[in-house]
Amino acid sequence: MFAWLKSLWSTNTPILSEIDIMKKFLIVGLGNIGEKYHNTRHNIGFKILDRLAEEEGLHFEDAKLGAITTFKFKGKSALCLKPSTFMNLSGKAVRYWMEKENIALDNVLVITDDINLPFGTIRLKGKGSDGGHNGLKDIQNTLQTATYNRFRFGVGADFSKGRQVDYVLGEWNGEESSKLPERLEKSTALIRSFMFAGTKNTMNQFNGT
Repeated sequence: MFAWLKSLWSTNTPILSEIDIMKKFLIVGLGNIGEKYHNTRHNIGFKILDRLAEEEGLHFEDAKLGAITTFKFKGKSALCLKPSTFMNLSGKAVRYWMEKENIALDNVLVITDDINLPFGTIRLKGKGSDGGHNGLKDIQNTLQTATYNRFRFGVGADFSKGRQVDYVLGEWNGEESSKLPERLEKSTALIRSFMFAGTKNTMNQFNGT
């Protein structure tokens, strides 16, 4: 345990023991750190990873540029990351952990909220625009590519003109909160499918469900 904790801050020592690069994954949940953001729509990436950790009996540990944990699924290994850089600077954390763990771009999955999708809709894509999302925009600028896997979780757009920021930084309403557990369970199933079955098969199975 001590060696693992020490490796969290080492610039050279990988955390994932897997040697085969195609069996290593980086799962990134976007959000903002701090208790006041904990239950906001913008933090759905953190919330999904917290649910995954709960299902797997894992705990996140503070590390460089974020909180991390690891798990294995059907012979594949994943490092889960909740960046501590705040949403608008997410790319720095993504690039650091990709390089430290030698994870291929094809095996990176970024989880984010999306106001362009109805609440609870889940959609996986292998590439695309940032859609006006500052976290995705920074990742794209940092990695210098828009060809990376992103898992968009719909939060809806029930806000008036000029109130988008208040909406995404607002907390889930009662109806949303009652439906979230089932949506979170579906989301963690998507992550496991992405690792085992790949992007295209997972898109076919989960998109729009």
